[in-house]
Amino acid sequence: MKGMASKKARSGQRPSPRQARTTLSPQNRVIVALLAPVLAGTLLAWLTGLLVEGAAASSGSRAPVWAAIGLAAWFVGLAFYGLPGMGLKGGRPLFAGIAFATLGWVTFLLFRAIFIPIDPEVTGSTRAFIYTLLFEAFALQVWTFGLLFRAIADWRGALTAAVAGGVVFGAAGFLLFQNVYTASLITLIYYTTWGIFYGIIRLRTGSLLGTAIIQAMQIFTAWVALGSMPPQTAEVQLLWVYGLSALVTAVFIWRLWPKVESDYRM
Repeated sequence: MKGMASKKARSGQRPSPRQARTTLSPQNRVIVALLAPVLAGTLLAWLTGLLVEGAAASSGSRAPVWAAIGLAAWFVGLAFYGLPGMGLKGGRPLFAGIAFATLGWVTFLLFRAIFIPIDPEVTGSTRAFIYTLLFEAFALQVWTFGLLFRAIADWRGALTAAVAGGVVFGAAGFLLFQNVYTASLITLIYYTTWGIFYGIIRLRTGSLLGTAIIQAMQIFTAWVALGSMPPQTAEVQLLWVYGLSALVTAVFIWRLWPKVESDYRM
């Protein structure tokens, strides 16, 4: 009995994966989780001149900004929650995330192939994929579906975290992704829907790794493997791609929407 009691005492001293490692209130953790990566990215954008170049900046010049966002989210997340609380799970959660996210990938790729001429690119394709995977995918998702998701979940619940993280994902992608060819409302709606879709997958699987991999694959295949946007392409063709993709993705969100709290995987 004494051995069992001491074992319980030792286990009671070990923080659970869901227990925050900081004394900050949940509201303050959300503020830090939202602002720290933004401030880090803004500082690097100012130092590298991206604030002046704006949309004309190349992907290479945006890499330090994404790196700053990802690293800030990574270190704040480790300080607040540790590695188990950041949604970096392999195994079944990883493969489930890949399976769900592939639905959105195939949908976007299909509409892109229908409405926009295909002109495959080979030169620089490996570099483009690595950039997309490390910076536009992993760095962004460590922030939105790692640190920010966890902070909002502790404050307002996991479902709110999935939606809010998705909205931030969509806004960041709309502003900073290299392959945003039209700054229209329909484009913003697609990016927001895409983000909420990934947020629900993060909620249902407990991992962001699967969606990060498929996000990189989607961007690479749509805008590198099938070719970048041809100069003669009319904007309305691109709007059809984004609009129809957003509609179908909304259906996926509806089908994946958790019905009971036991569907949550933190």
